[in-house]
Amino acid sequence: MVSEAPPFWWTKADWRAWGLAPVSFLYGRIAGRRMAKARRASIPVPVICVGNFTVGGAGKTPTAITLARAAKEKGLKPGFLSRGYGGSLDVTTVVDPEHHWAEAVGDEALLLCRETLTVISHTRVEGAHRLVAEGADLIIMDDGFQSARLALDFALVVIDTVRGIGNGHLVPGGPVRAPISEQMRQLSAILKVGNGEAADQLVRQAARAGKQIYVAALKPRENRDIAGKALFAFAGIADPQKFYRTVGEVGGLVVEKRDFPDHHYFSEDEISDLLDDAAKDKLTLVTTAKDAVRLQGHHGRMEELAEKVSVVEVDMAFDDPQAPGKIIDTAIANFRQRRITEGNAAKI
Repeated sequence: MVSEAPPFWWTKADWRAWGLAPVSFLYGRIAGRRMAKARRASIPVPVICVGNFTVGGAGKTPTAITLARAAKEKGLKPGFLSRGYGGSLDVTTVVDPEHHWAEAVGDEALLLCRETLTVISHTRVEGAHRLVAEGADLIIMDDGFQSARLALDFALVVIDTVRGIGNGHLVPGGPVRAPISEQMRQLSAILKVGNGEAADQLVRQAARAGKQIYVAALKPRENRDIAGKALFAFAGIADPQKFYRTVGEVGGLVVEKRDFPDHHYFSEDEISDLLDDAAKDKLTLVTTAKDAVRLQGHHGRMEELAEKVSVVEVDMAFDDPQAPGKIIDTAIANFRQRRITEGNAAKI
Protein backbone atom coordinates (compact mmCIF):
# COMPACT_ATOMS: atom_id res chain seq x y z
CA MET A 1 0.00 0.00 0.00
CA VAL A 2 1.24 3.46 -0.91
CA SER A 3 0.64 6.16 1.67
CA GLU A 4 -1.58 9.15 0.94
CA ALA A 5 -0.27 12.71 1.12
CA PRO A 6 -1.88 14.59 4.03
CA PRO A 7 -4.63 16.96 2.82
CA PHE A 8 -3.20 19.82 4.92
CA TRP A 9 -0.20 19.93 2.58
CA TRP A 10 -2.45 21.46 -0.09
CA THR A 11 -4.10 24.19 1.97
CA LYS A 12 -2.76 27.33 3.63
CA ALA A 13 -0.09 26.45 6.21
CA ASP A 14 -1.71 25.76 9.58
CA TRP A 15 -0.57 24.60 13.03
CA ARG A 16 0.38 21.17 11.66
CA ALA A 17 2.73 22.61 9.05
CA TRP A 18 4.27 25.07 11.53
CA GLY A 19 4.52 22.42 14.24
CA LEU A 20 6.56 20.24 11.86
CA ALA A 21 8.72 23.18 10.75
CA PRO A 22 11.83 22.08 12.72
CA VAL A 23 11.71 18.64 11.09
CA SER A 24 11.06 20.21 7.69
CA PHE A 25 14.09 22.46 8.22
CA LEU A 26 16.34 19.46 8.86
CA TYR A 27 14.88 17.57 5.92
CA GLY A 28 15.46 20.58 3.69
CA ARG A 29 19.07 20.95 4.81
CA ILE A 30 19.78 17.32 3.96
CA ALA A 31 17.87 17.31 0.66
CA GLY A 32 19.42 20.60 -0.43
CA ARG A 33 22.95 19.50 0.42
CA ARG A 34 22.46 16.23 -1.46
CA MET A 35 21.27 18.05 -4.58
CA ALA A 36 24.12 20.56 -4.40
CA LYS A 37 27.04 18.31 -3.46
CA ALA A 38 26.34 14.77 -4.67
CA ARG A 39 28.58 13.26 -7.33
CA ARG A 40 26.44 12.49 -10.35
CA ALA A 41 27.17 9.54 -12.62
CA SER A 42 27.85 10.37 -16.25
CA ILE A 43 25.81 8.36 -18.75
CA PRO A 44 27.01 8.10 -22.41
CA VAL A 45 23.69 9.34 -23.86
CA PRO A 46 21.65 12.50 -23.28
CA VAL A 47 19.55 12.42 -20.09
CA ILE A 48 16.34 14.41 -19.66
CA CYS A 49 14.63 14.49 -16.28
CA VAL A 50 10.93 15.28 -15.97
CA GLY A 51 10.36 16.19 -12.34
CA ASN A 52 8.36 18.45 -10.08
CA PHE A 53 8.93 20.58 -7.02
CA THR A 54 6.64 18.55 -4.79
CA VAL A 55 5.52 15.10 -3.77
CA GLY A 56 2.53 14.03 -5.85
CA GLY A 57 1.45 14.31 -9.44
CA ALA A 58 1.75 17.36 -11.64
CA GLY A 59 1.62 15.71 -15.07
CA LYS A 60 5.10 14.21 -15.25
CA THR A 61 4.13 10.97 -16.98
CA PRO A 62 2.16 12.49 -19.90
CA THR A 63 4.95 15.06 -20.27
CA ALA A 64 7.55 12.30 -20.49
CA ILE A 65 5.44 10.51 -23.11
CA THR A 66 5.15 13.69 -25.19
CA LEU A 67 8.95 14.11 -25.11
CA ALA A 68 9.45 10.49 -26.14
CA ARG A 69 7.19 10.99 -29.14
CA ALA A 70 9.17 14.07 -30.15
CA ALA A 71 12.40 12.09 -29.84
CA LYS A 72 11.07 9.29 -32.03
CA GLU A 73 10.04 11.84 -34.66
CA LYS A 74 13.72 12.83 -34.78
CA GLY A 75 14.76 9.24 -35.42
CA LEU A 76 15.97 8.59 -31.88
CA LYS A 77 15.31 5.57 -29.69
CA PRO A 78 14.27 7.02 -26.32
CA GLY A 79 14.11 4.94 -23.18
CA PHE A 80 12.18 5.70 -20.02
CA LEU A 81 13.84 5.33 -16.64
CA SER A 82 11.40 4.86 -13.77
CA ARG A 83 11.81 3.85 -10.17
CA GLY A 84 8.78 1.60 -10.51
CA TYR A 85 7.05 3.33 -7.64
CA GLY A 86 4.38 1.15 -6.03
CA GLY A 87 5.74 -2.05 -7.59
CA SER A 88 7.26 -4.99 -5.75
CA LEU A 89 10.23 -5.78 -8.01
CA ASP A 90 13.51 -4.63 -6.49
CA VAL A 91 15.77 -5.62 -9.39
CA THR A 92 16.50 -3.63 -12.53
CA THR A 93 13.92 -4.80 -15.07
CA VAL A 94 12.91 -4.11 -18.67
CA VAL A 95 9.14 -3.71 -18.44
CA ASP A 96 7.09 -6.04 -20.63
CA PRO A 97 3.40 -5.11 -20.86
CA GLU A 98 2.55 -8.68 -21.85
CA HIS A 99 4.08 -10.23 -18.74
CA HIS A 100 4.24 -7.60 -15.99
CA TRP A 101 1.44 -6.35 -13.76
CA ALA A 102 1.27 -3.03 -11.97
CA GLU A 103 1.85 -4.76 -8.64
CA ALA A 104 5.29 -5.79 -9.89
CA VAL A 105 6.53 -2.77 -11.84
CA GLY A 106 4.23 0.10 -10.80
CA ASP A 107 1.38 1.70 -12.72
CA GLU A 108 3.40 4.52 -14.26
CA ALA A 109 5.95 2.12 -15.77
CA LEU A 110 3.13 0.16 -17.42
CA LEU A 111 1.83 3.35 -19.00
CA LEU A 112 5.29 4.36 -20.18
CA CYS A 113 6.17 1.01 -21.73
CA ARG A 114 3.21 1.33 -24.11
CA GLU A 115 5.17 4.13 -25.76
CA THR A 116 8.77 2.93 -25.82
CA LEU A 117 11.49 0.94 -24.05
CA THR A 118 11.08 1.28 -20.27
CA VAL A 119 13.34 0.15 -17.44
CA ILE A 120 12.54 0.25 -13.75
CA SER A 121 15.32 0.35 -11.19
CA HIS A 122 15.70 1.42 -7.59
CA THR A 123 19.29 2.28 -8.57
CA ARG A 124 19.00 4.96 -11.22
CA VAL A 125 22.58 4.60 -12.41
CA GLU A 126 22.14 0.88 -12.97
CA GLY A 127 18.83 1.47 -14.72
CA ALA A 128 20.38 4.08 -17.03
CA HIS A 129 23.18 1.74 -18.05
CA ARG A 130 20.61 -1.00 -18.72
CA LEU A 131 18.73 1.35 -21.06
CA VAL A 132 21.94 2.09 -22.96
CA ALA A 133 22.65 -1.65 -23.20
CA GLU A 134 19.15 -2.14 -24.61
CA GLY A 135 19.87 0.40 -27.37
CA ALA A 136 18.42 3.64 -26.01
CA ASP A 137 20.19 6.73 -27.34
CA LEU A 138 18.22 9.16 -25.16
CA ILE A 139 17.04 8.63 -21.59
CA ILE A 140 13.93 10.28 -20.21
CA MET A 141 13.70 10.03 -16.43
CA ASP A 142 10.16 10.09 -15.07
CA ASP A 143 10.77 11.80 -11.70
CA GLY A 144 14.05 11.73 -9.78
CA PHE A 145 15.00 15.40 -10.11
CA GLN A 146 15.94 15.65 -6.44
CA SER A 147 17.72 12.28 -6.26
CA ALA A 148 21.05 13.71 -7.56
CA ARG A 149 22.20 10.37 -8.99
CA LEU A 150 22.72 11.13 -12.69
CA ALA A 151 24.26 13.99 -14.62
CA LEU A 152 21.29 15.68 -16.29
CA ASP A 153 21.40 17.35 -19.67
CA PHE A 154 17.96 18.90 -19.30
CA ALA A 155 15.76 19.13 -16.21
CA LEU A 156 12.16 20.03 -16.95
CA VAL A 157 10.15 20.72 -13.80
CA VAL A 158 6.38 20.41 -14.18
CA ILE A 159 4.10 22.49 -11.98
CA ASP A 160 0.32 22.34 -11.78
CA THR A 161 -1.13 25.84 -11.76
CA VAL A 162 -4.09 24.93 -9.54
CA ARG A 163 -2.19 23.19 -6.72
CA GLY A 164 1.17 24.93 -7.11
CA ILE A 165 3.48 23.88 -4.28
CA GLY A 166 0.68 23.57 -1.73
CA ASN A 167 1.43 25.22 1.60
CA GLY A 168 5.04 25.81 0.50
CA HIS A 169 6.57 23.84 3.39
CA LEU A 170 9.08 21.06 2.98
CA VAL A 171 8.35 17.44 3.84
CA PRO A 172 6.90 16.43 6.33
CA GLY A 173 5.17 19.76 6.98
CA GLY A 174 4.32 20.18 3.32
CA PRO A 175 4.81 18.64 -0.11
CA VAL A 176 8.05 20.41 -1.20
CA ARG A 177 10.87 17.92 -1.81
CA ALA A 178 13.92 20.16 -1.45
CA PRO A 179 14.61 23.88 -0.92
CA ILE A 180 13.08 25.81 -3.79
CA SER A 181 16.27 27.87 -4.19
CA GLU A 182 18.35 24.76 -4.91
CA GLN A 183 15.71 23.25 -7.17
CA MET A 184 15.47 26.52 -9.07
CA ARG A 185 19.24 26.64 -9.48
CA GLN A 186 19.41 23.18 -11.03
CA LEU A 187 16.34 23.10 -13.26
CA SER A 188 16.62 23.93 -16.96
CA ALA A 189 13.01 24.96 -17.57
CA ILE A 190 9.56 25.01 -16.00
CA LEU A 191 6.48 23.55 -17.63
CA LYS A 192 3.43 25.43 -16.41
CA VAL A 193 0.35 23.20 -16.74
CA GLY A 194 -3.14 24.68 -16.78
CA ASN A 195 -4.65 28.13 -16.33
CA GLY A 196 -4.59 28.55 -12.55
CA GLU A 197 -2.63 31.15 -10.60
CA ALA A 198 -0.98 29.03 -7.88
CA ALA A 199 2.29 28.76 -9.81
CA ASP A 200 2.62 32.41 -10.80
CA GLN A 201 5.13 33.39 -8.12
CA LEU A 202 7.45 30.49 -8.94
CA VAL A 203 7.16 31.14 -12.65
CA ARG A 204 8.15 34.79 -12.13
CA GLN A 205 11.07 33.68 -9.95
CA ALA A 206 12.23 31.27 -12.65
CA ALA A 207 11.90 33.92 -15.35
CA ARG A 208 14.01 36.36 -13.32
CA ALA A 209 16.65 33.62 -13.03
CA GLY A 210 16.73 33.31 -16.81
CA LYS A 211 15.01 29.94 -16.93
CA GLN A 212 12.91 28.92 -19.93
CA ILE A 213 9.15 28.81 -19.28
CA TYR A 214 6.92 26.47 -21.26
CA VAL A 215 3.13 26.35 -21.07
CA ALA A 216 0.94 23.29 -21.61
CA ALA A 217 -2.41 21.75 -20.73
CA LEU A 218 -3.68 18.23 -20.25
CA LYS A 219 -5.99 17.52 -23.17
CA PRO A 220 -8.41 14.61 -22.82
CA ARG A 221 -8.98 12.42 -25.84
CA GLU A 222 -12.50 12.19 -27.21
CA ASN A 223 -14.48 9.45 -25.50
CA ARG A 224 -17.92 8.75 -26.90
CA ASP A 225 -18.56 6.15 -24.19
CA ILE A 226 -18.97 8.84 -21.54
CA ALA A 227 -20.07 11.99 -23.40
CA GLY A 228 -23.54 12.99 -22.20
CA LYS A 229 -23.78 10.09 -19.73
CA ALA A 230 -24.30 9.97 -15.99
CA LEU A 231 -21.04 8.73 -14.48
CA PHE A 232 -19.53 7.17 -11.39
CA ALA A 233 -15.94 8.45 -11.46
CA PHE A 234 -13.19 7.04 -9.27
CA ALA A 235 -9.49 7.81 -9.10
CA GLY A 236 -6.44 6.80 -7.11
CA ILE A 237 -4.11 9.59 -8.18
CA ALA A 238 -2.45 12.51 -6.42
CA ASP A 239 -5.16 15.00 -7.42
CA PRO A 240 -8.50 13.27 -8.12
CA GLN A 241 -10.27 16.62 -8.53
CA LYS A 242 -8.19 17.29 -11.64
CA PHE A 243 -9.51 14.05 -13.13
CA TYR A 244 -13.12 14.91 -12.33
CA ARG A 245 -12.71 18.26 -14.07
CA THR A 246 -11.25 16.45 -17.08
CA VAL A 247 -14.26 14.13 -17.24
CA GLY A 248 -16.47 17.21 -17.46
CA GLU A 249 -14.35 18.55 -20.31
CA VAL A 250 -15.22 15.54 -22.46
CA GLY A 251 -18.93 15.95 -21.77
CA GLY A 252 -19.48 13.49 -18.93
CA LEU A 253 -21.73 14.22 -15.96
CA VAL A 254 -20.12 13.08 -12.71
CA VAL A 255 -23.03 12.03 -10.48
CA GLU A 256 -20.94 10.13 -7.96
CA LYS A 257 -17.21 10.07 -7.27
CA ARG A 258 -14.86 8.13 -5.05
CA ASP A 259 -11.28 9.09 -4.14
CA PHE A 260 -8.47 6.68 -3.32
CA PRO A 261 -4.83 7.31 -2.37
CA ASP A 262 -2.26 7.78 -5.14
CA HIS A 263 -1.12 4.45 -6.68
CA HIS A 264 -3.81 2.64 -4.67
CA TYR A 265 -4.36 -1.08 -5.23
CA PHE A 266 -8.05 -1.84 -4.92
CA SER A 267 -9.30 -4.45 -2.47
CA GLU A 268 -12.00 -6.97 -3.37
CA ASP A 269 -14.48 -5.12 -1.17
CA GLU A 270 -13.69 -1.78 -2.81
CA ILE A 271 -14.12 -3.29 -6.27
CA SER A 272 -17.43 -4.90 -5.31
CA ASP A 273 -18.66 -1.60 -3.89
CA LEU A 274 -17.77 0.25 -7.09
CA LEU A 275 -19.52 -2.29 -9.32
CA ASP A 276 -22.59 -2.66 -7.11
CA ASP A 277 -23.07 1.04 -6.40
CA ALA A 278 -22.73 1.95 -10.07
CA ALA A 279 -25.19 -0.76 -11.10
CA LYS A 280 -27.69 0.30 -8.41
CA ASP A 281 -27.77 3.88 -9.69
CA LYS A 282 -27.36 2.89 -13.36
CA LEU A 283 -24.15 4.90 -13.69
CA THR A 284 -21.28 4.33 -16.10
CA LEU A 285 -17.95 3.74 -14.33
CA VAL A 286 -15.05 5.90 -15.46
CA THR A 287 -11.45 6.20 -14.28
CA THR A 288 -7.93 7.28 -15.25
CA ALA A 289 -5.47 5.35 -17.41
CA LYS A 290 -3.19 4.94 -14.40
CA ASP A 291 -5.98 3.39 -12.34
CA ALA A 292 -7.05 1.17 -15.22
CA VAL A 293 -3.63 -0.47 -15.59
CA ARG A 294 -3.77 -1.50 -11.94
CA LEU A 295 -6.88 -3.54 -12.76
CA GLN A 296 -5.25 -5.54 -15.54
CA GLY A 297 -4.15 -9.17 -15.28
CA HIS A 298 -6.66 -10.27 -12.66
CA HIS A 299 -9.76 -12.44 -12.45
CA GLY A 300 -13.10 -12.32 -10.70
CA ARG A 301 -14.70 -8.98 -9.94
CA MET A 302 -11.49 -7.06 -10.71
CA GLU A 303 -11.58 -8.46 -14.23
CA GLU A 304 -15.25 -7.49 -14.41
CA LEU A 305 -14.43 -3.94 -13.37
CA ALA A 306 -11.57 -3.74 -15.90
CA GLU A 307 -14.00 -4.77 -18.66
CA LYS A 308 -16.80 -2.40 -17.64
CA VAL A 309 -14.90 0.77 -16.76
CA SER A 310 -14.42 3.50 -19.33
CA VAL A 311 -10.98 5.15 -19.37
CA VAL A 312 -10.22 8.82 -19.99
CA GLU A 313 -6.86 9.11 -21.76
CA VAL A 314 -5.03 12.45 -21.67
CA ASP A 315 -2.13 14.00 -23.58
CA MET A 316 0.16 16.85 -22.57
CA ALA A 317 -0.35 19.54 -25.22
CA PHE A 318 2.30 22.27 -25.30
CA ASP A 319 1.13 25.73 -26.35
CA ASP A 320 4.14 25.75 -28.68
CA PRO A 321 3.94 22.49 -30.67
CA GLN A 322 7.66 22.77 -31.43
CA ALA A 323 8.62 22.95 -27.73
CA PRO A 324 9.14 19.21 -27.14
CA GLY A 325 11.49 19.02 -30.11
CA LYS A 326 13.38 22.08 -28.88
CA ILE A 327 13.84 20.42 -25.48
CA ILE A 328 15.24 17.31 -27.17
CA ASP A 329 17.64 19.42 -29.27
CA THR A 330 18.83 21.40 -26.23
CA ALA A 331 19.41 18.21 -24.24
CA ILE A 332 21.52 16.78 -27.06
CA ALA A 333 23.55 19.98 -27.33
CA ASN A 334 24.09 20.03 -23.56
CA PHE A 335 25.11 16.37 -23.64
CA ARG A 336 27.75 17.06 -26.27
CA GLN A 337 29.12 19.91 -24.20
CA ARG A 338 29.10 17.69 -21.12
CA ARG A 339 31.17 15.04 -22.91
CA ILE A 340 33.68 17.63 -24.09
CA THR A 341 34.02 19.00 -20.56
CA GLU A 342 34.45 15.50 -19.15
CA GLY A 343 37.07 14.69 -21.78
CA ASN A 344 39.04 17.83 -21.02
CA ALA A 345 38.88 17.12 -17.28
CA ALA A 346 40.22 13.60 -17.88
CA LYS A 347 43.29 15.02 -19.66
CA ILE A 348 44.25 17.20 -16.71
